Amino acid sequence: MPATVLSAATRGIDAYLVHVEVDTDRQLPSFNLVGLPDSAVRESRERVMAAVRNAGYQWPRRRVTVNLAPADVRKEGSAFDLPMAVGVLVASGQLQSDCLDDFVLLGELSLDGSLRPVRGALSMATDMGARGTYGLILPAANGREAALANGPVVYGVASLAEAVEVLRGSVRLAPHVVDPGEVLTGTRPHDVDLADVRGQEHAKRALEVAAAGGHNLLLIGPPGSGKTMLARRVPTILADLSLEEALATTKIHSVAGVLPAGEAVVSRRPFRAPHHTVSDAGLIGGGSYPRPGEVSLAHHGVLFLDELPEFRRHVLEALRQPLEDHCITIGRAAVTLTYPARFMLVGAMNPCPCGHLGDPGRECTCTEAMVQRYRTRLSGPLLDRMDLHVEVPPVGYGDLAGAAPGEPSAAVRERVAAARQVQLDRFEGRDDLYCNAHMQARDLPRHCAVSGRAAGLLKRAVTQLALSARAYHRILKVARTVADLAGQTEIAAAHVAEAVQYRTLDRGSETRTPDLGRAAG
Repeated sequence: MPATVLSAATRGIDAYLVHVEVDTDRQLPSFNLVGLPDSAVRESRERVMAAVRNAGYQWPRRRVTVNLAPADVRKEGSAFDLPMAVGVLVASGQLQSDCLDDFVLLGELSLDGSLRPVRGALSMATDMGARGTYGLILPAANGREAALANGPVVYGVASLAEAVEVLRGSVRLAPHVVDPGEVLTGTRPHDVDLADVRGQEHAKRALEVAAAGGHNLLLIGPPGSGKTMLARRVPTILADLSLEEALATTKIHSVAGVLPAGEAVVSRRPFRAPHHTVSDAGLIGGGSYPRPGEVSLAHHGVLFLDELPEFRRHVLEALRQPLEDHCITIGRAAVTLTYPARFMLVGAMNPCPCGHLGDPGRECTCTEAMVQRYRTRLSGPLLDRMDLHVEVPPVGYGDLAGAAPGEPSAAVRERVAAARQVQLDRFEGRDDLYCNAHMQARDLPRHCAVSGRAAGLLKRAVTQLALSARAYHRILKVARTVADLAGQTEIAAAHVAEAVQYRTLDRGSETRTPDLGRAAG
């Protein structure tokens, strides 16, 4: 008799219900699979047949037809192996169908009948919980991840035979129960620390300001000055992930298949550092059936682009939209998907092609035209979206050999977390605002108002540097963050002066950055 087994699949980071319908009839033995399956699903026929036999059950000597409904939506992945195998057992009379309506089944089958983990378990568990599904049966390796959804009762099984016994009720497995707070509390410490960086106090201060406000940061300096070393320590000074942020990030990593084995949740802020040969689809996301790219994998974390001018120009220009909208929409003929992309962008570049412009110890061999061509690889609109431009000079021998270890990341992180809490209180009730960098133009008059000497200083800077409207807004946001770190409610002239000092690469600034110390008082 026909059988229907409930399963699920992901579309983007959201999930939807799939009905796996199985029918057998008295014709020559065959296995027909319909319902817009992709290659991985079509190849499941051989896996399912071998797994059923090796698990100790009989494969029906009939024609087997499997339909994946809704039939007009493309199905991909290997998660339908387990529901197809169970459906065959029910359709052939080897398993009763009384309890099938209460469970959603997911899992990839090995040839011996054991189960391998699947992608998107957290998304599917969350959606099934919203639908009121009672239970979810899936591979044991996905059990803790799915239990984080706090939705259906999650049973992690190791094989097809164990799943069948659970459905029959002959085996009583303890469902997976996970305390999300405990998972986040048990986060392992970082392998690096800001105290490892000798000297570079100005750059460290810029890192603290950027982390406190969620601002994008560009580091400019010669090779060996510590740009990459500084960038890799940004996650160590960021505030810890909240539960909401951790679950949102875990969904993306799970769907992309990059969630580390044995980990139920992304418990630390992501740090993604793609090579400069990355394609636009690899960075932004895409493919015939769109997958999340690096900007989405860095959601609630850091995206680090080393040797920024070496990236292809059209790849960098694709960053402009997600930097503003904090999401990326990928359209294809069959589907349009939106992935979240709220990340902090950190870039690093040399000051010139040879890298030694401004280095007192080495002579620069580049002509002015070469330097100009090198820097124009970064467009003005992209530079406008970098809130802080920070020069990282070479480190002297005294700093390398004689300097005491710098301030540890934990101390800086406390100040950053305190400033972030001020911002959360300021934006209470706004789901679209987490930090100062995310403020829109309409929010600036209320939260970033300046007057008196601070307003005069800002006017002078905008005039002399020929700043764009976007750069002007970003100076206000950075000044707001500097004031938050200082524990002050009003933006003072000194806060504006520090923010302006971080805009040294703006297009239109033909002269050096003006001396603002006298104006700041």
